[in-house]
Amino acid sequence: MASPSDQRATIIDGKAIAQTMRSEIGEEVRFLSEKYGKVPGLAVVIVGNRKDSQSYVSMKRKTCAEVGIKSFDIDLPEQVSEAELISKVHELNEMPDVHGILVQLPLPKHINEEKVLSEVSLEKDVDGFHPLNIGKLAMKGREPLFLPCTPKGCLELLKRSGVTIKGKKAVVVGRSNIVGLPVSLLLLKADATVTIVHSHTPDPESVIRDADIVIAAAGQPMMIKGSWIKPGAAVIDVGTNAIDDPTRKSGYRLVGDVNFHEACDVAGYITPVPGGVGPMTVAMLLRNTLDGAKRVIEQ
Repeated sequence: MASPSDQRATIIDGKAIAQTMRSEIGEEVRFLSEKYGKVPGLAVVIVGNRKDSQSYVSMKRKTCAEVGIKSFDIDLPEQVSEAELISKVHELNEMPDVHGILVQLPLPKHINEEKVLSEVSLEKDVDGFHPLNIGKLAMKGREPLFLPCTPKGCLELLKRSGVTIKGKKAVVVGRSNIVGLPVSLLLLKADATVTIVHSHTPDPESVIRDADIVIAAAGQPMMIKGSWIKPGAAVIDVGTNAIDDPTRKSGYRLVGDVNFHEACDVAGYITPVPGGVGPMTVAMLLRNTLDGAKRVIEQ
């Protein structure tokens, strides 16, 4: 058996896995188009002009085009009223060619996010954030119509890399509604023993060191050191943090919540940042849109 010092972690290539998934999705879209003369439709709603949101949205639209999903672009001004935004969502709920509706978060301060998201039709909630979808995710023996994209992407990375989840100890670092909470529920559904570490957890290091699977989603750059990781553990790093780097043209670089270089010497599997979880989130959005379309078209 190799000693931990001479093992290097297997890098989980999220870009390559997402590309494989996009090819699979593209084939299914072509099949729908040929058999029924219809393709899935995704409406992406963006409010205002936040740079990060704009770049996410343009990436989502570009990827839709690549797999043959029709993209409906709804760009609303920063000062749009909550009522106008909700009425736009209602309009999209009624459109038969739209099978998925994505409202890009965060929304401007004057708009109640929860109120807007709960107006999205359950059958078109491809983000998986409708309270009923999350509620079903939390209940044993219930299946939500859609799973949230990033958590679903994390589990897909583990499965496609041959990592066993059933019976393993999984630690989720972070408890956000977007990643931490739903990914812990998904791991529980997959029969892992799940612990959530958060800002009030005493001695997070000792909890993390016990984990066979670590999902890091705390938004704290390189918080998890190599010494915190159990030898051979699988590490999925959801963090995307910009840190100053004068050697880069942009002046910054992106790092995860895990110290990647240290962790590579200890972990069995690890995702890089960027190029790990990020590409999977978009692939899962396309998968959810396709699944929503199939429920309608193949009826």
